[in-house]
Amino acid sequence: MTDRALELLRTTFGHPQFRGEQADIVAHVTGGGDALVLMPTGGGKSLCYQLPAMLREGCGIVVSPLIALMQDQVEAMRQLGVRAAYLNSTLDAATTAQVEVALLAGELDLLYVAPERLLNSRCLALLDRARIALFAIDEAHCVSQWGHDFRREYRELTILHERWPDIPRIALTATADAPTRREIAERLNLEDARQFVSSFDRPNIRYRVVHKDDAKRQLLDFLAGHRDESGIVYAFSRRRVDTLAAQLRETGIDALPYHAGMDAAARAANQRRFLQEDGVVMVATIAFGMGIDKPDVRFVAHVDLPKSIEGYYQETGRAGRDGAPADAWLSYGLGDVVSLKQLIGQGEAGEERKRLELGKLDALLGYCESTTCRRQSLLGWFGEAHAGACGNCDNCLEPPQSWDGTIAARKALSCVYRSGQRFGAGHVIDILRGNATARVQQYGHDRLSTWNIGADLDDRQWRSVFRQLVAAGLLEADVERHGALRLTATSAPVLRGERPLSFRSEPEKKPRVRGRERSRAAPIEVELAPGALARFKALRDWRATTAREQNVPAYVIFHDSTLRAIAEAAPDDHDELARIPGIGATKIERYGDAVLQQLVDCEIA
Repeated sequence: MTDRALELLRTTFGHPQFRGEQADIVAHVTGGGDALVLMPTGGGKSLCYQLPAMLREGCGIVVSPLIALMQDQVEAMRQLGVRAAYLNSTLDAATTAQVEVALLAGELDLLYVAPERLLNSRCLALLDRARIALFAIDEAHCVSQWGHDFRREYRELTILHERWPDIPRIALTATADAPTRREIAERLNLEDARQFVSSFDRPNIRYRVVHKDDAKRQLLDFLAGHRDESGIVYAFSRRRVDTLAAQLRETGIDALPYHAGMDAAARAANQRRFLQEDGVVMVATIAFGMGIDKPDVRFVAHVDLPKSIEGYYQETGRAGRDGAPADAWLSYGLGDVVSLKQLIGQGEAGEERKRLELGKLDALLGYCESTTCRRQSLLGWFGEAHAGACGNCDNCLEPPQSWDGTIAARKALSCVYRSGQRFGAGHVIDILRGNATARVQQYGHDRLSTWNIGADLDDRQWRSVFRQLVAAGLLEADVERHGALRLTATSAPVLRGERPLSFRSEPEKKPRVRGRERSRAAPIEVELAPGALARFKALRDWRATTAREQNVPAYVIFHDSTLRAIAEAAPDDHDELARIPGIGATKIERYGDAVLQQLVDCEIA
């Protein structure tokens, strides 16, 4: 099997060797074993079921949760010469019949099916008549009720084991902490499956967290280093998505909105543009992104706090799937915490679920306020040790300063208590700084003992203090009182002066970026010599034209990394082209002559 697997890896996928545990996973599943695979986005999960499906007799059935992305997944396989198709509600009766006939005739290697479609009686009866190589359950974390992408229909996928006990199953996800892993195994009857847990680390992603000051300006400053690059901007609400997308377009950024409140056709059209074109920025709620295969997303920006570390990791993982440098940028404020806690509190979930969600939110807030290596904190949540000092996050690149905040904390906590634990941070800061606002005077808070005792700190510094007190669990936002701050039981030792506190210092405001600064996430212009850069641009233009003609995403033809390698190597013939990673036999047959012609034209020019 090993020789055959390597041959297919090289000739079909154009890769000289397996990465990480891919070889072991392929061998295990090809041999008939069940597997639970945890591998970071961009780590090569898909290959772990695609190759076994081609090596085993029959067709691999892939359960994929998003209909909109199946077409791209199937097209990517067809570009490689793999016989692939999908079954979902977008197909008309005639096309559906053709796919079913091809399946029963043994003419398919892979069939992608939505879980809802798979579970209907007609589809189950069809699979009973087909020769099945394996079942692959993609985005398997959707089975977990504690996960951030719970899909009820995933719970019913136990039928695969019950109905076809001898067919191997492989469940795959990029996001699952230890409890979620256990639940996936239990819910899918995979307790006896072999587990393959790869490192969650994405070393090419640079993590950066900033405190909200002027949200629009901060985002524009960040995007100034990513002009003409593909990226995703996540926002909390649909209204905020629409507003941000319009504002970005006004500045010349090719930005599109995406959220569940949009017309379905418009939403699908925007997603298609993002996948097929270069330099499009998608502004979206978390409704967008699961299963996105676009490899050249150079940044993911969060302008509001996500709900959990798992959600944050999953969303940031959509950047840099090609292994090239990418940025994960997050801005947040105390108002985000209040909004999310209100959302959780008003939800229909039971109290146990709400407590879990609040705990995950607190953990993410702690991550944001941490002064240690971001990568170490992030990986630690998934049970993976990291030595820290990654050299590729804000805390490592610009170590934050800290100061003794014990007295400031006592002032803040005392002011919250004396004002009745009924007000948000803004009002309490007005009391501390001696701002005689109408509201302060209305409640007589200018006569409190804490009036004007905090004039030594400015408004920005006090907001940082309150944010860090909430992150430390010394204050909590009362969602029933619109985010009013109240003391927790753990605040008593601080109030009594028995527990010292250290706070991270607020960084100085940086001058606004003017023009384009060199982006670490776009090193092509810097790394390529002039001749290679000209070849790369010509190849990209050719790829864009070819993709439009075929109505497919550009990356299913060739990834940027492959075009870069071609531009640097400047091959003279098909044999030399075949030595470049990412180019299999089918792609050489389809595109070899056109690629070589582009290189010749560049030399003539």
